[in-house]
Amino acid sequence: MPVLNCSARTCVYNKDNLCSKGDIMVEGAGARTADQTCCSSFKERTVDGMKDSCGSPSEHIDVGCQACDCTYNEEKRCSAREIHISGSHACCCTETECGSFRSKER
Repeated sequence: MPVLNCSARTCVYNKDNLCSKGDIMVEGAGARTADQTCCSSFKERTVDGMKDSCGSPSEHIDVGCQACDCTYNEEKRCSAREIHISGSHACCCTETECGSFRSKER
C-alpha cells in the first residue's frame, strides 16, 4: 500500500495530513495530467455536519485508481510507493487532485 500524504485539510477524513478512511479512490478515467484527477472519497468537513472521521489516521492506505493512463495504475490499484492528494481549500472532490499522477509514455 502506498504511503499517503493528503493536504486536503477540509476533508472529514484528514487528520494531520493522514487519512482515516482506510481506502480512497482516485478518479480521472481520461486524465492526461494531475489536474484532471480527483479523490472521489473526499467529504467536506462542515461546521454542522461531521467534524472528524471515526477511523484512525494511517500513513499507509489502499488506493483505488480509475486514472487509466497513470503509470502507477495496476489493475485499478495504485502501485506508487508514495502518493500525494492535494486540495488544501477544497469544498468538493473535484477541487482535489492526485499529485502523484504520471502519464504513461506513448
